Amino acid sequence: MKILVAMSGGVDSSMCAKLLQDAGHEVQGCYMKLHAKPGYHEANIAKVRKVGEFLGIKIHILDLQDDFNRDVYEPFVQAYIDGLTPNPCALCNRRIKLGKLLEFAREQGFERLATGHYVRIEDGLLKAAVDLSKDQSYFLANIDPAALKFMLFPLGGMYKKDVKEAARAYAELSQIASASESSEICFVDTTYIDVLNRHTGTKMPGIVRDRAGNAIGTHEGYMHYTIGKRRGFTVHGAHEPHFVLSIDPHKNEIVVGGKEELATYEFDTENFNAFLSRDEILNMPGLGVKIRYRSAKLPVKISPREDGGVHAVLSAPAAGIAPAQLAVFYDERDRVVASGFIK
Repeated sequence: MKILVAMSGGVDSSMCAKLLQDAGHEVQGCYMKLHAKPGYHEANIAKVRKVGEFLGIKIHILDLQDDFNRDVYEPFVQAYIDGLTPNPCALCNRRIKLGKLLEFAREQGFERLATGHYVRIEDGLLKAAVDLSKDQSYFLANIDPAALKFMLFPLGGMYKKDVKEAARAYAELSQIASASESSEICFVDTTYIDVLNRHTGTKMPGIVRDRAGNAIGTHEGYMHYTIGKRRGFTVHGAHEPHFVLSIDPHKNEIVVGGKEELATYEFDTENFNAFLSRDEILNMPGLGVKIRYRSAKLPVKISPREDGGVHAVLSAPAAGIAPAQLAVFYDERDRVVASGFIK
């Protein structure tokens, strides 16, 4: 098959291309320029071209900076201004990596698009990777379900340590196999506050309240906080830890409480990105949900909402459920059946 591989210059995408080439496919690579961090693309493009020379494959450079800025970066900034906790990777995977890049692949006559994500496809559904410590099914759960028919994820059945070990067997790949991994948001150098400070003021002292509405302390500015955070604000006379329960961007206030107040049994989603029929998912036994990337999968029951989202009721309380984060629903076989952004 003629396959386009999304390449970043890292070990995963490089080995993805190598494995597909070894399997006899006609492979080409593509590097996406997404954000405008100085020097970032030049260094990565050099790495990608070096891998391309080693494999003897053509490398495409696709400038998607305008699309990324409009569909990922600006919504990221606006979400924090609105007092939310955004998930830019979920937006990027839908709109950019498995959106614009997929369009490019089809236009160029490729039969498949491959990425180095650690995830599998089973019966037309995303399935958690064999290496659960690297599983990326959560971040891909917001993609257009129709895109899956065009996708390949060669690393989904492998462990990361084995991918690195395989890369070290080649002198041309050994250096990138030993490079440190970045698990941060690609356009955030230190903290998200540094990004926000380029666009708006974040330091604006405000009031901390309890659930009853009493003023009990002060904070540095509401954008410094996310649901569940326990540091960076003052509660007068507190002897126990306090956690952020809610954020009011209009009043520049945060509400805090004890850990037990942070836990909740239910939440709503504003949409429902279904990979199966809606009725099949609503009646599915053994349905589980992740409310953030590293959270445990929790048993859940869901019911439809008139606005197109769902109402989710957990079997046990969960802490830190934050608006704008992605809720990902799994079946009993660790396959993604739906997702939705939390209201």
